[in-house]
Amino acid sequence: MSDRSTVRTGIAVVAALGLGAGGLLFGVLLLSITAGVLIAGLGINIGGVESLALSLVFIQGVGCVGVSIAYIKLRPSIGPRVRELLGFDRDRTPFDIGYDVPDLRDVGVIVGGYFLAFSGVIVGSLIVSQLDVETGRNALADTAMANPEIILYLVPVMIFIVGPSEELLFRGVVQGRLREVFGPVPAILIASAAFAGMHGIALVGGSLAGNLLVLTLLLSPALVLGAAYEYTNNIVVPAIIHGIYNSTLVLLMYAAVVLGDEMPRAATLVVPT
Repeated sequence: MSDRSTVRTGIAVVAALGLGAGGLLFGVLLLSITAGVLIAGLGINIGGVESLALSLVFIQGVGCVGVSIAYIKLRPSIGPRVRELLGFDRDRTPFDIGYDVPDLRDVGVIVGGYFLAFSGVIVGSLIVSQLDVETGRNALADTAMANPEIILYLVPVMIFIVGPSEELLFRGVVQGRLREVFGPVPAILIASAAFAGMHGIALVGGSLAGNLLVLTLLLSPALVLGAAYEYTNNIVVPAIIHGIYNSTLVLLMYAAVVLGDEMPRAATLVVPT
């Protein structure tokens, strides 16, 4: 690999991972500012439910979507200047995120991808539950179980906000940027690892080894989502899989409350935010 290719590859990796982290950090920044205004400026007390609602709106709804749209809109004007500055050839292939109404093939991928992602993570969770490690609890799951009246409201949130926003950023932007220099398979692997790793902010407590195992479990659905996007070139497909997958885990929490049983360990481990 030439020095110029190495630099180009490095820039792509830093840009892709920076965009992924940037979406979350931008949302956290907006969340912090809003919470500060509500608490200090207006004297409003923010409890667990309010904090959860604000985080879903600002981190997923605004942060992930905002950074994604900004990248798509600004790249055509900023990209050529950066390439010229670094002495790279002009990029003749415009950056694009494929989207469309799912056709019959896409529906098949959605159904197959959902069952593959869900079965994989449940099997992995059951294995981890047999190990003598202390795993962290998911912050969303903790809040929902402490306030069961909000659980069913999380289902449409997962389908219409969390799934689409995270897929737009991590599959559409991050994986798409990595694909330009690595090709589809390495792009899926790197984007999936970034996606799983950045969910570590949602874990509360646990040992380092236990939390690493939990994040490793998230590689299973992440890889399925990445493969589904590459196969269909339709961001709507992984967005739907992601939303239904998350909603299933939310419904498991609701079932645990209704039945009066202890929350299933698998659901505790893998409910993403």
